[in-house]
Amino acid sequence: MNEPQTNPESEPRMGRRVFLRSAAAAGTVLATGAITTGTAAAAPAGFPDYRYVRTLLDPSQLKYNPTGEIIFPCIRGAAGRVPKPLGRYYLYYAPHDAPGGICLAYGDNIEGPFTEYPANPIVANDWQPHYKVSHVSSPHVLWNEDAHEMWLYFHGENTTTRLARSKDGIHFTYDKVVLTTAMLPAGTTETSYARVFRHDLPSRGARYVMLFMRNDTTNHRDIGWGWSADGRGWTFDQQSLVSHTDVGAVNIGGPHLLTRNGSAYVVYNTDKASGGNLLITEVGNDFTRRNHLGLFHDSLSGAPDNGRSAAPSFGTQDGAAYMVYEAGERLQGAIAVARAV
Repeated sequence: MNEPQTNPESEPRMGRRVFLRSAAAAGTVLATGAITTGTAAAAPAGFPDYRYVRTLLDPSQLKYNPTGEIIFPCIRGAAGRVPKPLGRYYLYYAPHDAPGGICLAYGDNIEGPFTEYPANPIVANDWQPHYKVSHVSSPHVLWNEDAHEMWLYFHGENTTTRLARSKDGIHFTYDKVVLTTAMLPAGTTETSYARVFRHDLPSRGARYVMLFMRNDTTNHRDIGWGWSADGRGWTFDQQSLVSHTDVGAVNIGGPHLLTRNGSAYVVYNTDKASGGNLLITEVGNDFTRRNHLGLFHDSLSGAPDNGRSAAPSFGTQDGAAYMVYEAGERLQGAIAVARAV
């Protein structure tokens, strides 16, 4: 079976959206088709271009929809990893605004359709005795090959990133806090939207890397990073990995690590005021480079992006490369999928 991987990708152009609605006994089956036009432009560093295929999840079609918005998709292969998977792929996502809630949809094709898990949220904002917060959001699930578990990193509040662990990808056991603002310089106000990747850094004795969004009293968001031997105990660089000033943006966030041709890259989104696109920076396998390569993915001016693509998650299926991403204006968007051209 081909699994989602941290592999390359990018896209652009305009689209037309057609809604296809159906229901399943276990939940709501969600799929939205689209036709795209235009010519793909070259992506930097030899990465492929992505072209929008369809919208996978729209808040208006979801049974669990407390706020009318969803963000931060994470696509993961479930078949061959968890016992009796509901589908070949698990798609994690969440509303952001209170109460949030970590949610799951499942399907047999990255292009959809996906079925909403009927008991969402699978992780709520009140998990006694561990925490009670206004919201939980930004799920990133790592298949931890060492533990043979799905490890869920999520935030709540915006100051705190937490870890929970699962054998089946649905029912999670709380583990610990892995990142807070107190672990970064004074004046740090947010440490959230974390993604964790299996990536060796021998000079640091590390086997995992975390990328996250950080904010401070200047209210400009940057990309932070840390490293870990086991995915639980972390050391964090006190300086930004990529600063908004490095790339001429007001805010950047939603980082994802990609590897290609013996090097490592970070893909991240800008806010809509700064273009609403995905940019890419080469950091090298040892994270010592800062080669800002510019545009990775040009958001669609029309639906579903409406000038903003964010929080990409990458995967492959049957030899095809995909990007699942947050499409649309902040807190007004849906989850879409694009396929490498």
